Amino acid sequence: MTTTAPAAAVNSPRRVLAASLIGTTIEFFDFYIYATAAVLVFPALFFPATDPTSATLQSLATFALAFFARPVGSALFGHFGDRIGRKATLVAALLTMGLSTVAIGLLPTYASIGVAAPVLLALCRLGQGLGLGGEWGGAVLLATENAPPGRRAWYGMFPQLGAPIGFLCSAGVFLVLAELLDEGDFAAWGWRIPFVGSAVLVAIGLWMRLKLTETPDFQRALDRAERVRLPMATVFAAHKRALVVGTFAALATFVLFYLMTVFALSWGTSRLGYAREDFLLLQMGGVLFFAATIPLSALLADRHGRGIVLVSVTVAIGLFGFAFAPLFGAGDRGTTFVFLALGLALMGLTYGPLGTVLAELFPTAVRYTGASLCFNLAGIFGASLAPYIATWLADRWGIAAVGGYLAAAAAVTLLALLAVRAREPSPGS
Repeated sequence: MTTTAPAAAVNSPRRVLAASLIGTTIEFFDFYIYATAAVLVFPALFFPATDPTSATLQSLATFALAFFARPVGSALFGHFGDRIGRKATLVAALLTMGLSTVAIGLLPTYASIGVAAPVLLALCRLGQGLGLGGEWGGAVLLATENAPPGRRAWYGMFPQLGAPIGFLCSAGVFLVLAELLDEGDFAAWGWRIPFVGSAVLVAIGLWMRLKLTETPDFQRALDRAERVRLPMATVFAAHKRALVVGTFAALATFVLFYLMTVFALSWGTSRLGYAREDFLLLQMGGVLFFAATIPLSALLADRHGRGIVLVSVTVAIGLFGFAFAPLFGAGDRGTTFVFLALGLALMGLTYGPLGTVLAELFPTAVRYTGASLCFNLAGIFGASLAPYIATWLADRWGIAAVGGYLAAAAAVTLLALLAVRAREPSPGS
């Protein structure tokens, strides 16, 4: 008699793509409800009663904290993702983000406990950053390491879709609350609902991820004893060039997105005179273009190559910087929508292949750590202070200066992408 070893369990494509999409959707929903609240309610509730601009800048500073925590999350969760596996690490990252978000919804305000309120808010925001720092890289690897040949960019864009879907859900929740509650009730307790209610979404995401098995690429690394003892040390020792190039290749993506969302919402509702609900509706319309262009860019990337797609779109982002003043500075509803639609469409075109490109820069043994560090270091340089810098520039030199800021970021990213193309796999791989 002969016996046959049982075949290893294989994740179905539907389960892989659903689990990678729902996880990033939940994470970005949690992240964006903070961004929206940081503009709309946190300045008045969590900071001393000073002038509105000062309170808004302080609130945006706590928004920035998460981006500084994200590389720490990359190193922490990346270490375990490269050592013990993608599945368990993704579960831990989702729990970290989810618990931090629910805690924000339960915090007392400055009027109740004084300076302890912004301190606790900042600590919870740091927890959000740690969780998202570990989430993104694992979700991208869950998708791309299960992808068949020639479909890696297509699979890799599913986690990226979580960004626009999470944004639409967060903005939609705030719009519904605005319709159901008056300003007093919204400020008193209504803003807490999306934070506390995210616990339900986290439970669904955990259930889906616990049903997964390990990715084939990581299982092969285990079988070949390719794991390294300290993945982050290996990244800095042996893959410094990939880390630097990957970080700056993602820079313009972050600058663009947070200018089109956080800064635009803040400037539109404070300086251009838009009602909160009206501007959120305009942004939601623009985010539909973001969602639509992500799969388009993935299809183009698998067919023509990731590098050529990202280089072309980055040039377009630089040119778009010169449209800031004529489109957004006018304050007209029609031109504002065109501004948001164009900017967010470009965001989708650059964001779709980005996860796959960053993952391909590193070998399997350090891929979770390396790709996550690139993405989240780019968040520090490109996103953490983008709303703050843009507000400062616009206050002093007008909206055209914000467009110049975006064009400069695009120039840096273009140089990095030209270096990435030298390492890129051939189209169809």
